[in-house]
This record gives sequence, C-alpha cells and structure tokens, in this order.
Amino acid sequence: MDFRQGAFMYAIAGGLAVFVIAQSMFFLIKAWRRGRELGIETATLRNTVTSSVLFTIAPSIALATTVLVLSNAFGIVLPWIRMNLIGSFTYEVTAAQAAVDGLGVAGGLGAPITDPSVFTAIAWVMTIGSIFPLILLPIILKRIQARIGKAVSEPKNAARTDMIAAAAFIGLIAAFVARALAGGADEGARAGDGAGVLSVVALGTAILVMVVLEFLVEKRKWQWAKPFTMPVSMFTAMGAAVLAAQILPAQIAFLEWR
Repeated sequence: MDFRQGAFMYAIAGGLAVFVIAQSMFFLIKAWRRGRELGIETATLRNTVTSSVLFTIAPSIALATTVLVLSNAFGIVLPWIRMNLIGSFTYEVTAAQAAVDGLGVAGGLGAPITDPSVFTAIAWVMTIGSIFPLILLPIILKRIQARIGKAVSEPKNAARTDMIAAAAFIGLIAAFVARALAGGADEGARAGDGAGVLSVVALGTAILVMVVLEFLVEKRKWQWAKPFTMPVSMFTAMGAAVLAAQILPAQIAFLEWR
C-alpha cells in the first residue's frame, strides 16, 4: 500500500477537516447571533453569508490546483492537509521544491516520493516554515503594524515602501519565471521535468491569459471576476502544456535545454 495515501494519513486529514469545519461553523453561529443582537435584518445576514461563500470559490480553485501540482510527488493527502489549514500556492510549492532540491531527490516534484524518511523530512520543512508566523504574529504584530503605519504615513517613505513591496513581489515571480526558462532538471528526472518547450508553453500561456483577464476586469469593470483570474490562468496553462505534449512531435514537445 502507498504509505502516502494510507489509512493513517486519511485519518489525520479527516480529523483536521472536521476541526476546520467545526471551527468555521462555531464562528458563523456566533457572528449570526451577534448580528441579530445588533438588529441586523435576517435578509442582510443571509446575503452576507451567501456572498462570503461565493467569494471563497475562486481561492478554493487555486488551492485545488496546488493540491494537483503536489499530488504526483506527495500523493493527494498531504497537500490536502496543507491546503485545509494554512497552505498557499506560493509557499507550499516553494518550500517543497527547496526541500526536494536540498535532499537531492531525483525527479524533483515531478516524481513520486517513495522513501518515507524523505517524505517525512519534506513534510516537516513545509510545516515548520508556516508555524513561525502563527507564533510571532500574535506577539509582535501590533508593534509591526504601528511602525509600518507610521512609516507609510510619512510622505517621504510612501514611495520607498511601495518600491520595496513591488520589488519583493517581482522577485518572487521572477523565481518561478527563471525556473521555467532556465531551471535544470535533477539527475535521473523524467522527460518534461526541466526547462524546455513545455515549461515555456505553460509560462507563456499563463502570462497571456492573465494579462487578457486583467484587461477585461479593468475595462469591463468585472470586479466579481478578479478573484478568478489567477486560477483560470493556472488551469489554462496546465491544459496548454498537456495539449502541446499531445499534438507536437515528441522531439519538439519534450525538448529541454536545461
């Protein structure tokens, strides 16, 4: 039996899912009762709940995509656990990739992790990295927010703050772009794991779709569609890569320069 998707793993995932749902229902009921105490009409509360549910659909699609991306290496359960609790695409994939590279796993995230010790080590890397914010933020968040607010409120620092935030975001995106264009496959990796035609097809499609969707959102004032832009671009890029692998000659589709 695949240890990555055994009964023990499903038991952990199921227990955590029940806890998350129970916690959400607890606060939903508390908020509803508090709203009624404040005299808010039932129709308004119902509309608020409905809009909140609809707002979670787009982020859920992005999380489901992350589960699919990581499932080949870790099975479906560990990514499901991560996404149920605190995971995000940018953190989970980056942390998993760093751990895989550090351990020298052949095939990277494109190959199944068959060694339980390696699987456990990577899971710990992904988990520990996301624990520190939960510990530090309740202690130092107010002081950080106060200092950031004070710094941003000063005109001379506003432009500098925007520049630092933009630089950090661009650096994160550049890491993914660089891997698609020049990221080397690990020794023993399968065809399609390194930088090549398929990675460029996926990257180009994602950029193109994202630009078009953002243009439509701004031009047509489709603010309701804004949360869907990233998930749609991700799924479209994945589909384009699969399609390219099917219709292009193998010597072209799986051509890799790194």
